[in-house]
Formats: sequence, C-alpha cells, structure tokens
Amino acid sequence: MLKARNLIGKMSLPARYLPGVNRSMTKLDKSSFTKTIPLVVVSFPDPKNISVFSSCFKDEILRIPRIPHVIKLNTSEENSDAAQEPPLKKKTVANDNHVIKGILLKDSVTSVDDVALQLSLDAQEFLRSANAEVIGYDYKLNYDFYKAEEILKAILPEEYLDEVPSGFTVTGHIAHLNLRKEFKPFGALIGQVILDKNRQIETVVDKVDSIATKFRTFEMKVLAGRDDLLVTQKESNCSFTFNFSKVYWNSRLHTEHERLVRAFKPGQVVCDVFAGVGPFAIPGGKKEVFVLANDLNPESYNFMCTNIKDNKVEQFVKPNNLDGKHFINKSPLLLQEWIAETSGKIVVPDAKKYKNKTTGKIELPPPRNVILPKHIHHYVMNLPDSALSFLSEFVGLYSRHGMTLTSTFSDADFTLPWIHCHCFEKYEPEESPEPTMEILHDRIYNRILKIMDTNKDVLQRDGFSYHLVRKVAPTKPMFCVSFQLPQSLAFKEYI
Repeated sequence: MLKARNLIGKMSLPARYLPGVNRSMTKLDKSSFTKTIPLVVVSFPDPKNISVFSSCFKDEILRIPRIPHVIKLNTSEENSDAAQEPPLKKKTVANDNHVIKGILLKDSVTSVDDVALQLSLDAQEFLRSANAEVIGYDYKLNYDFYKAEEILKAILPEEYLDEVPSGFTVTGHIAHLNLRKEFKPFGALIGQVILDKNRQIETVVDKVDSIATKFRTFEMKVLAGRDDLLVTQKESNCSFTFNFSKVYWNSRLHTEHERLVRAFKPGQVVCDVFAGVGPFAIPGGKKEVFVLANDLNPESYNFMCTNIKDNKVEQFVKPNNLDGKHFINKSPLLLQEWIAETSGKIVVPDAKKYKNKTTGKIELPPPRNVILPKHIHHYVMNLPDSALSFLSEFVGLYSRHGMTLTSTFSDADFTLPWIHCHCFEKYEPEESPEPTMEILHDRIYNRILKIMDTNKDVLQRDGFSYHLVRKVAPTKPMFCVSFQLPQSLAFKEYI
C-alpha cells in the first residue's frame, strides 16, 4: 500500500549548497540548478588510511546531507557527476585497489591554503606522516541532486515559501495533489518536480473542484506525466483497477478498510451499501465472507465487477447497482435470491495439494461446502457525508417483507445485524471550549435517534461504539459508529 508522501526533507542543506533562486521561471529549466562548490580532497598512497582518517578525525571531514565524504578520484566522470556518488562503506574503501579514492574535507576548507588554518594540528600531522596529497576539488551539483522542496522553494513566489505544497497521495501510478488557489498558477511546475523526484509516479493530477457530485467524484487536471487515469491499486492482498477520475477512492482509508474487514468472520453475510470499487467487499470475499456489494455509480459498479473477477471472489461477492436506500430496503430479499440461486451453499475447491499415502500421488482434497446463512450479520455504510440519513431504512427492515422471527429466522443461529456507519461530526472553530470526543459522540447518537425516530430506551447509548477514522480538517473528524440493530426496530410494524 502506497501512503501519502511528504516532500519535506528531514535535513536541510547549508545556504551555499542550495539551488540558485529563479522566481521568474514559468517552465522548468533543469540547467539552472547546476552549481559548483569549491572543496578540498585528500588522497592517500595507502588506501587503508582513508578508513583511519575517517574514524580518527570525524570533525575534519565533510558532513553535508546526501554528499558522501569518500569519493573516487581516478574516473573522468567523478568531477562532472559527483552529486550521484553513493556513500561508500569503509571495508570497500580499504580493500579496493583498483580505484583511487579520497576524502572530502569539512565544508569550511574551500582551498588548499585553508588546510593549515582550518584543520587540527593532529589531523595535519597525520596527513604529513601518511604522505597524503591535498587537492582542490570542484564538487558539482545539479537538478538530480536536489529534493523537491529545495527546488520548489527556489522557484515559487517568496510570499508562499512558508507553505510550499508538501504532500500528495499516491494511487497506483498517480500522485494526487489538492493545491490551494494561490498555487494553481504554478501547478505545471509543481507537478513536473514531483514527477521527476518520485520514480514510481507516472502522472501528477490536481483536484479542480470539491466533491460535489452524488458519486463523490471531482474533476481532475493532469499537471505532469502521461494523461492516463486508469490505475491499478494494491491493497489488502487484493488488486483494484479503476479510473481515478470517475470513481471515489481514498488511499488514506486503507487502515479503515482493513480494520472493518477484520471484524467480519468467514461464513458471515455483509451488505456493503456504498461499496465503490470494492475495498471492503473484495478483501471480505477473500476471507470467505459473503458480501452483497452495492454502488449507485455505474462506473464504480462496472469496475467492481471487474475487480471481483480479477481477484477470483465471484462466489463470495455479489455486485449490485442500486440506490443506497433501495439496496438497504431490499437487502433481505437479495440474500434470499442468492440462497435460491445457490441452493444455500457455495462449493469451494481446496487449492492445497497433498500426497496420498496409499497411492503416493499428489492430489487435491475434495471441495468444501460453505453454507450461505439466511440472515445478514453486518452493514457497512461508507458515505460519511450522508450515510446517517439512510439509517431510517433499517426501521422495519424485516417486517416490511413479511419476515418474522418465528417463521423466517427460526434457526438458533439468527442474530440481528451490526451497522457500521461512517459520518462526519463537524464543529465550528470558534466553539469554546472545544468539544470533547464524548460530546461529539453524543451529538452523533442524538442525530441517529432522530433519524430512526426512536428513543434511548430502544436504541441504548451504551450499545454504541465510536472509532475516529481520521480528521479531514481540524474541526471535521470522521467517525465510524457501530451498533446492533434492535429487534424492536428490525421487526417494527411496517406502514
């Protein structure tokens, strides 16, 4: 799983190593980032002294981030491409007799004359006794050497330098930015730098507007790279293919996907009301959970069908393309239809071969029968903007279809379903004191009571659990609230 990336480096370069400033740049000019740093290098007739000097005189050698203090001296490429020289291990330095190497002295030594003034007397004596050669050396830096933040700070307007775009989300081969308005005129420059500095990235996009459609999609602008928004994303040992601009996908939710899937047990039935391309449903199917998966967006539905097939979970995941309320309303019937289609069981071949002790042959064990339960164990509702408003559909979930405990669910294994509903509970920044988590939980609970037209005696507060998924903004936390549907609501007389 590729997580959100940060462009900011942990160690900063001294001023003279930073790239030259060019705030008038409108198109990326990589040649403008070339510069030469005057340094001094020492070489030894006996290469073993490189390790000795590095160990004994640590304060006398170059300590600049990303620049190795041990360099090759007998190759013509060295001085022209020094920025690419990888750090060298002491063992390699001491035992490699085919390449002449040297040690770059500390940054304050910029000429041969500085050695007598800047190095300690002990270090100078060591160099004399080892017959070391002291040489002026021009270390060349170029575009490839610099980190993205260092380049952006050299080319973006000075008034924006405190808030240089610092992060992006990776989905497949795409880096997804959400540039603020003031940075959008520089989108092409920013996008090209990100593309250059991240080898796994092939396309950089920026969100043009906020999520405004009923399908939770938004318009995207390709800033750099190839114009290809069809991605393949790996998550939870599954592969998901989709067009990033036509479906909803949020890589930041991968831990939430995994958390809920862990709660599902093999052989249970889960209804994924807003399934998208399948980040809950398909991993659930992989662990032999029966999933009725649904999404209103036809693009999401089509890609979900593709992903179900590609991940070989057709027997356990059944896709639907319905409105969420209609899907919840109809879900008990959809399960009954599935049972009728399969005669209530799924035949699963066992892929683990074994050696037959009698015949000595390698064989496959007989297939297993997995029974499809008659009732639903979990509902997942991952539509945080509006999922709570769909909860009213659970009132009379079974009674509206003429289902009763005695006639429909007479088996001893029947349980009422758990509902896992994602939601936001936004509050105002000026609210004082800032509401505690407990207060936010109470607000969600009271909203649910109102939506489901019930009271605290029927839907008891201590039966609720709240998981903070993430903070979309400082005052906009996203929760997953979980509770078990009470019998009195599930079988409430349907009017």
